[in-house]
Amino acid sequence: MTDTAAGDAAIKLIVIDNPPVNSIGVAERRMLATEIEAAVADPAIRAVIIHGTNGRFSAGADIRQFADAAAVAEQPLTYLLRKIERSEKPVIAAMEGIALGGGLELALACHYRVARKGTIVALPEVTLGILPGAGGTQRLPRAIGFAAALDLMTSGQRVDVASPQVAGLVDEIVEDDALGAARALAARLIAEGSPVRRLSEAIIDKAEAEAALAAARERLLPNRVPSIPAVLECLDDALHLADFDQALANERARFEKLVTTPESRALRHAFFAEREVSKIPGIDKSTPVAAISTIAVIGAGTMGRGITIACLDAGYSVNIVDANEEALARGVKAIGEHYQTMVERGRLKADAAEARRARLSGTTDLAQAAAAADLVIEAVFENMDVKKDVLSRLDNAARPGTILATNTSTLDVNVLAAATARPDRVVGMHFFSPANIMKLVEVVRGSASSNETLATAMDVTRRLNKIGVVAGVCDGFIGNRMLEEYLRQAYFLLDEGALPAEVDGAMEAWGMAMGPLKTMDLAGQDIGWAIRKRRAVEQPDRPYSAIPDRVCELGRFGQKTGAGFYRYEGRKAIPDPEIDRLVEAYSAEIGITRRRISPEEIVERCLYALVNEGAKLLAEGIALRASDIDVVYLAGYGFPRYRGGPMHYANEIGLDNVIAAMRRFEQGYQGKFWEPAPLLLELAAKGEKFR
Repeated sequence: MTDTAAGDAAIKLIVIDNPPVNSIGVAERRMLATEIEAAVADPAIRAVIIHGTNGRFSAGADIRQFADAAAVAEQPLTYLLRKIERSEKPVIAAMEGIALGGGLELALACHYRVARKGTIVALPEVTLGILPGAGGTQRLPRAIGFAAALDLMTSGQRVDVASPQVAGLVDEIVEDDALGAARALAARLIAEGSPVRRLSEAIIDKAEAEAALAAARERLLPNRVPSIPAVLECLDDALHLADFDQALANERARFEKLVTTPESRALRHAFFAEREVSKIPGIDKSTPVAAISTIAVIGAGTMGRGITIACLDAGYSVNIVDANEEALARGVKAIGEHYQTMVERGRLKADAAEARRARLSGTTDLAQAAAAADLVIEAVFENMDVKKDVLSRLDNAARPGTILATNTSTLDVNVLAAATARPDRVVGMHFFSPANIMKLVEVVRGSASSNETLATAMDVTRRLNKIGVVAGVCDGFIGNRMLEEYLRQAYFLLDEGALPAEVDGAMEAWGMAMGPLKTMDLAGQDIGWAIRKRRAVEQPDRPYSAIPDRVCELGRFGQKTGAGFYRYEGRKAIPDPEIDRLVEAYSAEIGITRRRISPEEIVERCLYALVNEGAKLLAEGIALRASDIDVVYLAGYGFPRYRGGPMHYANEIGLDNVIAAMRRFEQGYQGKFWEPAPLLLELAAKGEKFR
């Protein structure tokens, strides 16, 4: 459209209007091309401004179209941006809100850039397993320097446009009116007859580029960066040191190759899965959400402290409660020390830390705290009787509308809710430790939990900057119920012939952040021991290896006691010959001739145990979607993001292949473990996947 509102018909304003984030899909690329061609052909037009609606420039390409080869090939953004850059009439990007991925590449192809204060820029493609495919690998280094550009490209980091890290990116930063500033700049350029400036014509300092590439490779590659194929492509000399047009062609070819890789499919799946979890049947924008400003956290131990910090960081006022005065004092002190450390490390300004501490209070009076709270989160000892007693007392003290949340990780939320006269206002909020850092919260919907209660818990979780996944009621919910099968299989592998370092080493080499035995050493081996003792009473015929119990009987509970399956120097796990001997002796005791177990078998057995239990959860309705299960494992259990989650990984392998492997395992030790879930068999028989 021609910008008549500017008072100068010589300036054409092109507006990107594709809510909510002004993504640039195939249709938008066509329209942009048409508008640019018209502006170039019209002798009355002297300058062009590109702007986005609703306070956003553009979030870039429509990721949903990446799986469509025809959409990827049609009207590539690369050629559109080259057309913009080659215009003899100045093209100005009026940036505000966000300029991400293809949106930033569009701005870089323009000759001038102005931005509103607070605009966020990024090339996040590597987080989707690809590289910038529309000139970003070429123009950004020419705008801000190779070292800074490589850092942005290989991290996907979002940066404020005013950051020194992107100095040189924009010509002007204005307080609030980027479009007005762009109009003023266009008028000056027209009046002065200024020539266009093309980043493609900027001269590369080859020595600087080579040094920056070498330094980036040294920094990144030894650490096995996730989605490493994309990182490797970004760091290839041949991508950066060619003629500009040849470099664009190289970039496009690499993009088209990467977008078809398993890593990219997995990362895109994770991206959409995290956005899907908020869609809950029966709940929509019309569902009322309770107003929450004051939260009471019951329990000043490690979990209670972490939850309190997360709530303070989100702007809530928090009253932390503990019946023991000394425990309360330790908890409050630890929270204060946390904020002091954040200030000392430069992660938080002193006034912000003080504001958070000012919203914290502590008391031993549970009734007083509950009476003043809009939401109460109990984080007391994981014992049914203890939690029922606490919830009953909270119910008596809290206002009628107050929501009571339990942080239980395994207990029946319906039984806990029945200890109150308000089961409709009771919900599970299972935080993962450390609660102020871990992103996952399982929001457990009891049979009586109202839609408002569930919607409020999800809203609070979102405000805490965490990912809430709705789960139904069962022992362990989604994550821990599946984890138990993963751990049982890991322990059976020890029975048969593997050693702890071999099991953990295989899983970590595959991509898990931490192997299963190290994970339990970190969590505390006594936690698993308590669960197994409960299982022995509830399900006496359920088989377990006795090895982890034998480890606990030695008083080795993991990192907190300095020894578990490993011995510890600080947090460093060191294989312990004493445990290897214990494992080998147990095999002999139960009559097993130990054998060498390959890393491939270790990985398959541990992962397929997760998948099979996940299929059962789906069939039972405990998890709403297979992708929800994936989010639980990506956000809470160190599952490698570039594998997409256990259910996505099973889809990639092929469900028929998963079942075939399970049939092989059925012939071996603990064969009953490997009975495929009915849903797994059903989907495989139809040639379908988890959806």
